[in-house]
Amino acid sequence: MITKKNILVACAIIRDALGNILVTQRSMSMSLPLKWEFPGGKVESGETYEQAVIREILEELSINILVMQRLAEVRHEYPEITVTLIPFLCSITDGQLKLNEHHAFNWINPVNLLDLDWAEADIPVVKNYLNLLN
Repeated sequence: MITKKNILVACAIIRDALGNILVTQRSMSMSLPLKWEFPGGKVESGETYEQAVIREILEELSINILVMQRLAEVRHEYPEITVTLIPFLCSITDGQLKLNEHHAFNWINPVNLLDLDWAEADIPVVKNYLNLLN
């Protein structure tokens, strides 16, 4: 039996002052093209999850964030890999949002989050976040 690669990914649920959530759309050159996701990326060796999400958001979106709370991690089995998502509630501290890797971004009212075409691994994170609000 072949063991699938397990990837640890830290992602940010970034809220603005109005309670809207930042979502990003994967580019055509990424796996799962044009699917929506919470921004973030792989945790590198020697990095904490918090350090990873701060670094990834700066690299992908050119903004600095404040990590406020860790949420429940989610594990998703894709055919070729297993992804473990570690989500964090965050806010922007400074910087001008600029897309360095993604196709698009949007600020979404939480009630509309499930209307997006999400990457499968992110769907339980969306639902967990919505449950937290209720």
